[in-house]
Amino acid sequence: MNAVLAACLVLPLLTGTTPATARSCTGRPLDFNADGRPDLAVAAPYDDARAGSVTVTYSSGRTAKLVQDDAEPGDAFGSALAVGDFNGDRCADLAVGVSEEFTGERVPGGDGNGVVQIYDGSPRGLVAGRRLAPAEPSSDRFGASLAAGDLDGDGRDELAVGSPSHRSGGAVTVYWMKGRKPYRITQKTRWVRQPARVTDQWAAALTTGDFDGDGKDELVVGAPADSISHDGQGSATVIDVRAKRARLLNQSTPGIKGAAEKWDGFGAALATGDFNGDGKDDLAIGVPGEGLSAGQRAMDYGDGTVDVLYGSRGGLRTDRTEAWSQNTLDGRPRYYDRFGASLAAGDFNGDGRDDLAIGVPGEKAVQVLAGRTAGGLTRKGNLLVKGRGRDFGAAVTALPGWGDGHRSLTRRRPVYALVVAAPGQGLVAYAPGSRRPGLRLGKVRPLSEGTGLYGYAFG
Repeated sequence: MNAVLAACLVLPLLTGTTPATARSCTGRPLDFNADGRPDLAVAAPYDDARAGSVTVTYSSGRTAKLVQDDAEPGDAFGSALAVGDFNGDRCADLAVGVSEEFTGERVPGGDGNGVVQIYDGSPRGLVAGRRLAPAEPSSDRFGASLAAGDLDGDGRDELAVGSPSHRSGGAVTVYWMKGRKPYRITQKTRWVRQPARVTDQWAAALTTGDFDGDGKDELVVGAPADSISHDGQGSATVIDVRAKRARLLNQSTPGIKGAAEKWDGFGAALATGDFNGDGKDDLAIGVPGEGLSAGQRAMDYGDGTVDVLYGSRGGLRTDRTEAWSQNTLDGRPRYYDRFGASLAAGDFNGDGRDDLAIGVPGEKAVQVLAGRTAGGLTRKGNLLVKGRGRDFGAAVTALPGWGDGHRSLTRRRPVYALVVAAPGQGLVAYAPGSRRPGLRLGKVRPLSEGTGLYGYAFG
């Protein structure tokens, strides 16, 4: 692609949009078209010779397929997705990572420079808007991960864009901080001060959450290949962008359960939710390479574990962390399960506390743990949800009101549905939640199908 196109563009209205109505944006999360109900975006980055596409399913049942006007084979449009209100108009917007896009001549066999395409929500649905690109493009894979959150407390979401192949070992760029130009952060940033290796994959995973309850989100940066004391043990860095503070977490951190070992992949998946209902976000960290089975060899996939840290007035606490595995839950750990390869938080029973969904793609399953006021997550009544597709559980998300008549988001405590993908077969399914006591999910139902790793990421 010509470098001139790295500047922000306004593309034509998407196919499938309808004439604008009199309604206005509601400020409800995940509502792209101002009808007060949640919508779903599903990425297929290998669609059409790996040019990529994103399919948006509106709550009305209408669908729209998003593609680039200047699409080229290998771009990987849809390598990551994030939803937030980036322009302050109270409509949910969609950010789409295009991590293998080249802003100049394509380098055969090389990593892409990467761009991010923003789609603005409106009463007509999503409309193509700004395009973001790094100021000095290299083989960064800019847009391979994305996260949205209000990092400065101004009521509008900022966008964090991961570049895990940046030459420093990875980078994250934060857009739209109040009073700031795009702000790039790496392990070498003065106030982060971490050893950096080109193989760390810093920012391969991102999430945001308000862990101290001050009304401003923090940013969490996963580096699953970070080699601190062991090759590929992994790490997660909690960053207060506004205060310029960074805190490194790994399995060698005092209080975090589990032992750091080679190729554990700590930080490969991240999710935030309020599991104990105290008003402060908690953090779940996937460790899908963790070996539990006897005789496991280096570089095997891993049985997998998930570490959970709870929020407090002082931020995330490490004095009462939890390490979850299938040794204590329904299911049986095996060295290829990759328990924790994907994570999502949502209130599946409407009790006001988030529950945690853990992808176990090697078992074609999702493990679900219930949240509770006393102690947070509990193994009591945990569910093992099985589905179709050899990698069912490779991607998971939670949608409020989905499958419950697609109810309006105005309800104080909507029941979430679990949405699960088997991208290897292009299958997406959902299981509706239930307000009945305990943790219960309805039957797994097919939602949609597609090609090109359809279901690789959700927004």
